[in-house]
Amino acid sequence: MSAVALRRPADSGRPTAPARSAAWRFVNAAVAVVARDITLTFKTPQTIAFTLAMPILMMGLIGGNLMENMAKGLPFSFGEFMLVGMFVNMLFMSTTMSMTSLIDDSDENFSAELLVSPASRYAIVIGKILGSSFLGLLSGVGVIVVGLFMGIHLAGWQLVVLFALSPLMCLSGGAVAMIVFGVVRNRRAANTAVMLITMPQMFLSGVIIPISSSTGILYVLSRVLPMTYCVDLGRAVAYAGTAQYASVVLFNPAISLVVIAALTVLFLIVGTFLYVRSEKDR
Repeated sequence: MSAVALRRPADSGRPTAPARSAAWRFVNAAVAVVARDITLTFKTPQTIAFTLAMPILMMGLIGGNLMENMAKGLPFSFGEFMLVGMFVNMLFMSTTMSMTSLIDDSDENFSAELLVSPASRYAIVIGKILGSSFLGLLSGVGVIVVGLFMGIHLAGWQLVVLFALSPLMCLSGGAVAMIVFGVVRNRRAANTAVMLITMPQMFLSGVIIPISSSTGILYVLSRVLPMTYCVDLGRAVAYAGTAQYASVVLFNPAISLVVIAALTVLFLIVGTFLYVRSEKDR
């Protein structure tokens, strides 16, 4: 038998097998956490009802009042301006509010059981955020529906792009929440913390009030908030190709996308570290 026949088949696929296996375990763990959170959400219909009521309060009452009393004379369509801002705001707010379930998971020792499993801690955290973002997406749909009743609508392709960007926006909001809940371990304090990290961003990131003329401390605060760049990226999509684009969009969309991604990664790393440490110190 020749030496060629005795030669073993090349095992070029072996080095990539562990990487594929690790990636599969990561995705599998994240999907399992997402599925659990969504299942728990459907078991609490009052939470879904409250989530769907939020767009009515925010868009119908606050937004409607602003449209009737303060929107005249603006060089852009305030309806679309507010619709995109509220869409992003609901993604942030609902995702962050849903992330308070981390406190319940900790009290029930579910978090400890997850962290001692072979699953990646980042897979657990990302799965938790994406599971929490289910309510954010529901509230985003609510914003679009309320907008239709108010005579505000976007083109189909604009909605498609906004919803395509929504997972990144939810990850950004959830990553901020991870830092807070990695430090705050009390449910009452956590609920207060949620309001402290969502309400200021609503007014400082240009959700319903233009911030192009902000100066001083308000300017600095608006530029360090992740929601500012998510809102601006959404408006860059909604106003693309229109004469109002320059009056509404603050940054180049590529810059907004890079900033969102960079802040999300940073907050995920810091938040995961704080979360794991807090569970170990219990």
